[in-house]
Amino acid sequence: MTRALKICCFATAIVIATLLAAILIIYLTMLKPKQPKITTQEVTLKVFNGMLNPLHLKCHTRHKTVDNPNYGSFKYDNTTAYVTYHGTPAAEAEIEEDTIPARGKHDVSTNVLVNVDNLTNYYFQEDFASGCLNFTSSMTLHGLAKVLNFLKIKATAYSTCDISVYVLTQNASSVCRSKLIY
Repeated sequence: MTRALKICCFATAIVIATLLAAILIIYLTMLKPKQPKITTQEVTLKVFNGMLNPLHLKCHTRHKTVDNPNYGSFKYDNTTAYVTYHGTPAAEAEIEEDTIPARGKHDVSTNVLVNVDNLTNYYFQEDFASGCLNFTSSMTLHGLAKVLNFLKIKATAYSTCDISVYVLTQNASSVCRSKLIY
């Protein structure tokens, strides 16, 4: 091989190695998927009917904010959120398909009607007497993450919220956890 060809091959190898290193650094710092943060801005107890037979709770979650720190948007399909009370199914809420923007926040509002006839376990009387009913909601969002407007990746977001409904003050609070899997 001639000397000029060796220099050209060496320079090409250095350029390719530099580009690969730059792409790896960009992926590990900017494009690495980060977990979304879900915060509940306001949870109110809209309607509380009856004493114990029949008892209905209608919870309205307003402005449940999903903060997406990723450089990709997430478009999810219609899904259902499930609410349980000490492991017993209590209610379901429909979640409409939507898109969470890249590096942005997205508000979600849901209404849940809980019929106490479904709550047949022995925790209810004790919790009702204490004034606090503890529920757990869970949902799974299946969709597509679109990175830099050209790369589409199937993704699934799992969310679980612990909800405490305070009977006397007619309001509620919640703590949510989420996980995004690509």
